This record gives sequence, structure tokens and C-alpha cells, in this order.
Amino acid sequence: MGRNIAIDGPAGAGKSTIAKNLAKKLGYIYVDTGAMYRAMALFFLRRGIRAEESDRIEEAVADADVSIVYENGEQQVILNGENVNGLIRTEEVGNMASASSVNPKVREKMTELQRRLAKTSDVVMDGRDIGTFVLPDADVKVYLTASVEERARRRALEYEKKGIEVSVEQIAKDISERDYRDMHREHAPLRRAEDAVLVDTSDMTIAQVEARLMELCENGKKGGKGDFFA
Repeated sequence: MGRNIAIDGPAGAGKSTIAKNLAKKLGYIYVDTGAMYRAMALFFLRRGIRAEESDRIEEAVADADVSIVYENGEQQVILNGENVNGLIRTEEVGNMASASSVNPKVREKMTELQRRLAKTSDVVMDGRDIGTFVLPDADVKVYLTASVEERARRRALEYEKKGIEVSVEQIAKDISERDYRDMHREHAPLRRAEDAVLVDTSDMTIAQVEARLMELCENGKKGGKGDFFA
């Protein structure tokens, strides 16, 4: 049985960056569930499926295979045999992923893959329902968040580094809308698990956040001294 760390939180809170670094420090496998949903969203978009076409989404799921492999220590997301790492980080794909992930058929397929991996490996898994639904018995649970304004600023900086001009105001609007969808979806909505530790990163550096999570891992998920690293 693998040891599991669940990191949940809204879009742009820094989950992926922190989870990747934490996994490397611990020697665990990093499972980017958001990337898996984005790969599925890319599949739908390529088929010309719109977010509101739930029937077509459910029919198409059976034809999509999303897996994770590691090459040189880096996670690669594979969609039907194709490495799509460089294609799934656009706003269009992100919005489609948020919209299509509410479909029970999509979540059922992804959850099965994620749980199977967590049973056999030590993993750091981030997403929006990891501690509440996918891995409810995770050894450590964290709810990572930040203000909408700060999350929009960070996302804008990412695009600027790539030479892409964006509107911070539009990104903030998109983030707010995604937050609402994620928190109000019928199946496994985004929420903080009762035993998850809240970490607001609005005024924290990456190093400070990593230090905080390492502290939580050393102390165990409920704050008491445990044998997490034993």
C-alpha cells in the first residue's frame, strides 16, 4: 500500500508546482490529475465536441486512453499513444477540462486510474477532489488556495514568459467562473476536506509553501507526530 499526499485547491493556486517539487524531495511519484483531465478535454476538442454536449462526451470517453509515464524523471501525459504535454496548458483546454470533468463518466474513468496508481506507489496527487473523493484516506491532505487576484497575476506572468499577451482582468474572470463551476458541480465538487490543512499561498513564496508542506508530511495529516517517513 503506497503512502499518499493529497493536494486540493482551485485553479492557479500553485498546486502543480508545489506537488512536483514535493514529490521530488520525497522520492514519490507526482500524479498531475489536472493534466489527465486536460488531456481528455483536448481529445474532446479535437473531435469538435462542445462542453455542453454531455451525450457526445459520454460516448467519446470509451475511445480515449489517458496514461502517465515518466521519462528522465519527468511526467509525460499520453493521450491515445501521443505525448500531449505541450498541448494541454491553454485556456481553451483548461476551460473545457473544467466543464467536461463534471461528467460522471469522465470522472469514473479518471478516478479508477488514479486510485490504482495510489494503491501500488507512494504518490503526491493534486486536483480538486483528491482528499474528499479520490483518496479519502490519504496520509496527508492539504487545501492550497490564494486570492483570485493573485492567481490571475501568476497565470498572466506564465503567459508573458512565453511571449503571449493576455488580459489579467479576463484571466481573473475565467478563474472566478471556473471556481464557481468546480465548487457547484453535482459530482465530487471542489471543497476542503474536513481533515485537510488550509494553506493560503497569496503572500507566500514557493520555498515557504514547500517548507510548510514538508512540515505537514513530517507531522502527519492531523498534526500529531507520526511515522510517515518510517
